Amino acid sequence: MMTQFSAADLASLAPIVMIPARMASTRLPNKPLADILGQPMIVRVWERAMAANVGPVVVACAEPEIKAAVEAAGGIAVLTDPDHPSGSDRIFEALSKIDPAGGHRAIINVQGDLPTIDPALIRAALKPLLGGAADIGTLVAEIVREEEKTNPNVVKAVAGFDPADSDPWPTARALYFSRATVPANAGPLYHHIGLYAYSREALASFVGWPPGILERREKLEQLRALEHGLRIGAVRVDTVPLGVDTSEDLERAREILAAELQK
Repeated sequence: MMTQFSAADLASLAPIVMIPARMASTRLPNKPLADILGQPMIVRVWERAMAANVGPVVVACAEPEIKAAVEAAGGIAVLTDPDHPSGSDRIFEALSKIDPAGGHRAIINVQGDLPTIDPALIRAALKPLLGGAADIGTLVAEIVREEEKTNPNVVKAVAGFDPADSDPWPTARALYFSRATVPANAGPLYHHIGLYAYSREALASFVGWPPGILERREKLEQLRALEHGLRIGAVRVDTVPLGVDTSEDLERAREILAAELQK
């Protein structure tokens, strides 16, 4: 299901999708160029972002090889400083180069290792920004596998979703993010999906701040925003997209896309 926005909604946000990408990956070398059914992975992610149909899509890349692959597929790519500490810094540099006048008011950061992501999820991340309700939008999904509830690699988002909310993709304010099993006691736990929609002002502020105390402790970049008082709105969705970090993940992505093409 596709989250629908009116033409006025999209005009007010003037979104742009930015995909940070770099070759340095210890577990899967040259990951952005890994072949998935005849196309580099970064191109598969670009295709998904284009299918979201919210605005221009730009790959913010650290190496010329990635830029060449994206441009060969008909996309737009911007070379950035290879030494950026995070994807947020990388997309901000690329944004400053391609849109110095500030025409795009909402920036969606889609990680470059999500080749099977549902384009609807990219659109959904914009929902909390409508009407200025939040500075940053992000996604969560309820944890259904028991072992993930205590797995520190599964980041938990603390947000109080109204059980009476009948919206297919309800929103709630994110109060905290942790690798611990939070909140306590009975009730749903939410897996944080690392896809963000920033207001232009929020992104500019975020990359200008040093890492926060809780950010360093939990090793979670999004806590920097909360420590500085930014409002993060979470959208509850049904699925967690496959992130490709290993050769096994890559093979799974190939299987998923092959199955889609057969439908």
